[in-house]
Amino acid sequence: VQLQASGGGSVQVGGSMTLSCAASGGISGINVMRWYRQPPGKQRELVATITRNGVTTYADSVIGRFTISRDNVKNVLYLQMISLKPEDTGVYYCYQPLYDKWGQGTLVTVSS
Repeated sequence: VQLQASGGGSVQVGGSMTLSCAASGGISGINVMRWYRQPPGKQRELVATITRNGVTTYADSVIGRFTISRDNVKNVLYLQMISLKPEDTGVYYCYQPLYDKWGQGTLVTVSS
């Protein structure tokens, strides 16, 4: 499975953005998919996880603002982000742990 993330860009504080991660080879048979992010100068951190059945978990810092979802027919993983803050700035990566596959990353910049 190869992952291709897209949808990043620049947005003002309080804005919204949706990231997509297209998976070649399909994701319907893959249980866990994740979004990570790496803020400038910091370690990569887990943002959200979703199982094949739609069970989701989130980092405390994004609860209520981010929503992870997946379309097992279109083979796409999504991350909807609202009420964005400057600390949400970073490179966002989709990740599939079964085959240890990372997307190439997409940069999100939130400015005040």
